[in-house]
Amino acid sequence: MSDHDHDHGDHDHGGDGDEYELEAEARARRQAALSQIRQYGDPILRMRANEVESFDEELVQLTVRMLTLEHDADGIGLAATQVGILRRVFVFHNGDYEDLVVVNPVLTKMGVGVDVHEEGCLSLGPVRVPVERSVEVTLEGVSTDGAPLRFELEGWTAFVAQHELDHLDGKLIIDRTDPESRREALAQLRPKLVLSR
Repeated sequence: MSDHDHDHGDHDHGGDGDEYELEAEARARRQAALSQIRQYGDPILRMRANEVESFDEELVQLTVRMLTLEHDADGIGLAATQVGILRRVFVFHNGDYEDLVVVNPVLTKMGVGVDVHEEGCLSLGPVRVPVERSVEVTLEGVSTDGAPLRFELEGWTAFVAQHELDHLDGKLIIDRTDPESRREALAQLRPKLVLSR
C-alpha cells in the first residue's frame, strides 16, 4: 500500500543543500525499490498466494527484503505477491510505525462499521481510488518462526491489513472501487498508444 494516504510532515525542498541531497537520495531509493515491485499488468498480481509451510531462513530473508522495499518505496504495506513470490506473507506498519510481518494471515473478525477512503498502491503507480473497508478487524497469523500472532486493528491500520490480504488473494483496489473510479483508473493504467508516422 502506498504511503501517500498519510502525510507524515512537511517536505521542505528549500534550505541547505544537505536536505536537498537527502531528498534526492530518497527519490532515487524509491525509484529503485519501485522497479523491483510488480506493476499492474503483471499476471502474478492476479494469482492467489500459497500457504507458507516452511519456516526457514529463506522466509526470513524474503521478509527482510520486503521490509526494505516497503521502506525505500515509501510504503506502509507490501505483500509477497508484489515482489513475485506466491506465498501468504505481508509486511506493514502498525499505528506506532513498528514493522510487522504476518505469515499465513487471516481476518478472523470484521467489525460492522465501514468507511470509504482513498487508497493508493505501490503496484498501481499514481492511481488512487475510493475503497470501502471495515474500520475494525482482528488479524491473526504467525511470525516467521511459526509463533501465533493476533492484532486488533482499527482505522488506517485495519485498511492496510485488508489491502495487503487482498493482494494475497489476487485482488486489487480497482476491483473494490465504484465503476466510475475503476474506469478512470484503468484509463490511467493502460499504456498509451504511440502512433508513428
